[in-house]
Amino acid sequence: MVDRIIPLVEQRYGVLQAPLNTLPSTPSGHLLDQRARPLHDLRISVTDRCNFRCAYCMPKDVFSKDYPYLPHQALLSFEEITRLARLFTAHGVRKFRLTGGEPLLRKDLDRLIAQLAALRTPEGDALDITLTTNGSLLRRKALQLKQAGLKRVTVSLDGLDDAIFRRMNDVDFPVADVLDGIEAARQAGLSDIKVNMVVKRSTNVDQILPMARHFRGSGVTLR
Repeated sequence: MVDRIIPLVEQRYGVLQAPLNTLPSTPSGHLLDQRARPLHDLRISVTDRCNFRCAYCMPKDVFSKDYPYLPHQALLSFEEITRLARLFTAHGVRKFRLTGGEPLLRKDLDRLIAQLAALRTPEGDALDITLTTNGSLLRRKALQLKQAGLKRVTVSLDGLDDAIFRRMNDVDFPVADVLDGIEAARQAGLSDIKVNMVVKRSTNVDQILPMARHFRGSGVTLR
């Protein structure tokens, strides 16, 4: 009996594809969502990789050493990101937040920040460029990022107790290095520093008050 190979063509999902507008829309400066609310902020993920394995975000049982991260060639280049940012600026976006994964793992991120900082709104105003990071590399890079044009930074920090923090990030990273990164950001002149704390029952609830006491009066906003 001779085997026959019958090629199959997937047709089930063709009707689900959104039609593409082949004509670019004229920038109005007012980008609205479906509820007619203006969209002024855009989050840009520059990498899907992270050096932490926080259980609520990238647990090791899923994001193991064999996890298929995006190859570098699949990521948008800095020039492509800047072109998109320029287009969104023309449509009313005024704030760009760089995220990941951990965005500071992206090589030469300060070069992207410098490109974004050179953009201007139609009115000639500078853009608000901010970064969300786990803080692990912030001590080394804070001044460089500030000089490139970064204005603000948000740091993820889930506790001050070193054992609890290491358990939360699940890579045995010390909390002192993150605190040093926050101080380096302050010394570099980054304004409006925020700290995001994720609270997990039976894990770090007892860290809420120590975190509040630590950052009270420091100029750092704890959320």
